Amino acid sequence: MRKEMLINVSQPEECRIAIIEDGVLEELCIERASQDNYVGNIYKGRVVNLEPSIQAAFVDFGVGRNGFLHISDVEPQYFRQGGYDPKQLIGEDGDGRRQRPGARPRVKPPIQEIFRRGDEVIVQVIKEGIGTKGPTLSTYASIPGRYLVLMPSLGRVGVSRKIEDDEARRNLRKILLELNPPKGLGFIVRTAGQERTRKELSRDMAYLLRLWKVIVRRIKNTQGPGDIYEESDMIIRTIRDIFSSDVDAIYIDQEAAYERAKEFLQLVMPRFVNRLHLYDGKEPLFHKYHLDSEIARIHKREVKLPEGGSIVIDPTEALVAIDVNSGSFRADGNAEETAYRLNLTAAKEIARQLRLRDLGGVIVNDFIDMRRETHRRAVERALRDAMSRDRARTKILRTSPFGLVEMTRQRIRPSLKTSVYADCPCCSGRGAVKTAESMSIEVVRMLMLAGQKPKVSRVTVRVNDEVASYLNNTKRRDITGLEEEGGMHVQILGTEGLFPEHVEFDCRDSDGREIAFN
Repeated sequence: MRKEMLINVSQPEECRIAIIEDGVLEELCIERASQDNYVGNIYKGRVVNLEPSIQAAFVDFGVGRNGFLHISDVEPQYFRQGGYDPKQLIGEDGDGRRQRPGARPRVKPPIQEIFRRGDEVIVQVIKEGIGTKGPTLSTYASIPGRYLVLMPSLGRVGVSRKIEDDEARRNLRKILLELNPPKGLGFIVRTAGQERTRKELSRDMAYLLRLWKVIVRRIKNTQGPGDIYEESDMIIRTIRDIFSSDVDAIYIDQEAAYERAKEFLQLVMPRFVNRLHLYDGKEPLFHKYHLDSEIARIHKREVKLPEGGSIVIDPTEALVAIDVNSGSFRADGNAEETAYRLNLTAAKEIARQLRLRDLGGVIVNDFIDMRRETHRRAVERALRDAMSRDRARTKILRTSPFGLVEMTRQRIRPSLKTSVYADCPCCSGRGAVKTAESMSIEVVRMLMLAGQKPKVSRVTVRVNDEVASYLNNTKRRDITGLEEEGGMHVQILGTEGLFPEHVEFDCRDSDGREIAFN
């Protein structure tokens, strides 16, 4: 299997990164210069409000929008100190050492006993603000490297849960302890560090410690709300977090971005620099790999499955609903076998679409009904296996009595659709508009109200041309009756291109003076 990473930055407003496996798009990241990207950044903030009812603080961290800090994301050193104390946070000598236990206490005091308005707090953004909600903050900072994650609040070494081999876990923990990290700082081995040498892990630890010393200096010198540490740009983040030895090549279509990526690889993964290539072909990079048409399909509601059938994806405010439809798919045998085989295919595609669209929160999958318990369990396993490659945290429940498979997927930033699309100005995001019949009925009601005004002599109604056609034909008798009853003349004007729900009333008296119409 050939795996490639394609990085398109030919336009300054947008960066696109695609991961393809044997020509099939498996992951897509899009970042716009106009969008705020705070996740991973560390700030010195100031508490501006406390909400005891939800045990949360709202923190001004200098970006013009307050962040949300829940009691569960407040580390114990704040419990003892009551607010921010730089000596406790970074140590008396400023070398990044922390004197605190690694475990979180089981009993936490109320947030109103931990903070007061005006207290300073060091926070990291762990989730972008979505809609009217501000960014989610945490005092448990983590700074990722290529193979390790520096966690100043941890105070010990550990290994990612995704590394399941017990022998590998013991060896990695032993190597970290032998590297003698500074007292009080914690390090976690990432999945990418599983088969790395002691030298590679040591290089990554040294890189993170240099970075931490810079952060410590900025914490001490920064006054008031402001940034302490900013995450790398999307190109460096993606190479750091996704690139592995099974990626055969990285192609970048802009020289400056290529040089940044090359510098990063030389620093943390020098043996893979030869896999980085500057693409200078005349044909656009994504177009050469037929990705533009594939990306356009990502935004469609219905996704066709290879052997027939489809899945329909409907994101809502509360959850994402996914429905599996059989369509023309038929398997040899009975209906049970058909449902089973289609559900297995759908499970893999659902996992892929969730990654591509970056959908998160509560997700409800409505698979085709299956009677056999073994088939239901097999579909659940197929979904779990397909989701196991997802970098976002997921939790999948067993099939409910109604045949639904409920799951959650970590939502860090708004979905791809939210980043690319705005609500339709015509339907305000409903996805539907009133029919010509419905609008005509409403217009007739409004004409009845206009007829009640004693001075109204002429009414001009401007509507969509389809609505006007319905009024002038199907509702003509009703309008004529209102004209006779109210002693007024009604003119219906249709304008092509008007929104289907657009209605414009102009009421005049016999002298041509305008009469207000509510």
